[in-house]
Amino acid sequence: MPPAFTAEEKARITALLLANGEKLFTGQGLRKTSLEELMAPTGVAKSSFYVFFDSKEALYLELMLRQTGEVRRRVIDGALMSADDPREALRRFLHATVEELSVNPLWRRLMTHPEEMQAVARKLDPERVAAMSGSPAAALTEYVTARRAAGELVDAEPAVIIGVLQCVLLVPMFAERLGDPALHAGITDLLIDIVAAGLARPGG
Repeated sequence: MPPAFTAEEKARITALLLANGEKLFTGQGLRKTSLEELMAPTGVAKSSFYVFFDSKEALYLELMLRQTGEVRRRVIDGALMSADDPREALRRFLHATVEELSVNPLWRRLMTHPEEMQAVARKLDPERVAAMSGSPAAALTEYVTARRAAGELVDAEPAVIIGVLQCVLLVPMFAERLGDPALHAGITDLLIDIVAAGLARPGG
């Protein structure tokens, strides 16, 4: 039987698990992170992990949920939804998301390893995963679907349009392959302008 913990102990250990989980998940990923590694800073047995979270996936999702609101405010509310013109909206979204990925290692990890969020979705209760329905990814899908239906975006499946946007977001992560670092910002800016203009229909 796992030991009983006081409310103060539970709060302390939960905080340690969240901090250590974010460091390990962003550094080596969900699959390679063990319970022993997650519990190491807490000073209690690994079996006690299940007092706090049902699984590694549950801890991963909790970390995502704690950031979702702020990330959405920055890349959706403050960027994508801040312009009526879809070309400008997509341009602002891409710039804001590139910035987010440069400072937020957990979301950068998800962008480069989407299979990890898929693993979370498979393991957890659907109702729990549904809490991510307000995520930036869900909001982007809703936006693209609505704008395409209104004839304001190119005639392609929403998933294809979103895939094109994701390709742009991958570019800064491989910036070392773009040559002179002094040119990286200009390359990214021009690519964003070209993609946003290409996805939006003229007059849309």
